[in-house]
Amino acid sequence: MKQILVYSDSLTWGIIPNTRKRLPFEKRWTGIFERELTLKQRNFRVIENCLNGRRTVWSDPFKKGRDGAEGLAQVIEMHSPLELVILMLGTNDFQCTHENNAWMSAQGTVKLIEIIRQAPIEPEMPVPKIMVIAPPQIIKPKGAIANKFNGSEKRCIGLAGELERIAKEHSVHYFDAGSVTKASVIDGIHLDEKQHEILGIAIENAVSNIKNF
Repeated sequence: MKQILVYSDSLTWGIIPNTRKRLPFEKRWTGIFERELTLKQRNFRVIENCLNGRRTVWSDPFKKGRDGAEGLAQVIEMHSPLELVILMLGTNDFQCTHENNAWMSAQGTVKLIEIIRQAPIEPEMPVPKIMVIAPPQIIKPKGAIANKFNGSEKRCIGLAGELERIAKEHSVHYFDAGSVTKASVIDGIHLDEKQHEILGIAIENAVSNIKNF
């Protein structure tokens, strides 16, 4: 069985908008993705490493461990051999504690790509393919997270385009989640159950179309 690692944040962890509850695996896009691969008789296991509040390369002043660059090399080592690593990060780079723009967030993803490719895996194991997924664009934050993401809908503008550009420059695969779904209207950030379903099916299609995958 081949393995795919998804390295992400609360959008993939499956937080139910405006709650602290979590969708079960079979309802999260990762579970839908694995289900669709199985239905097509593709023998893959989807491994989640998803942390609420995770940034690309920035720390959270209030919670430990939210810098996505910290420990990533060990995560790759831990789960190798890996066929593919999917990065879907960036949303939390625009929390009110940061003054990042889309270009800066994309540079954080560049660092993560470099870490994956330089991870200390065993000599006979392959360096995994990488897919960068641009999260749906933030709409005006609402509810419990409104203060945390105040102004993020403006700071995040252009992220999908910047991630597409760096994906080409660094020869990794790219998918824009915003091309198939928007952020939840409930909180402006996360994904509703139906949006997870749509995204999981779309990502399976994108991954299955990777040459020689």
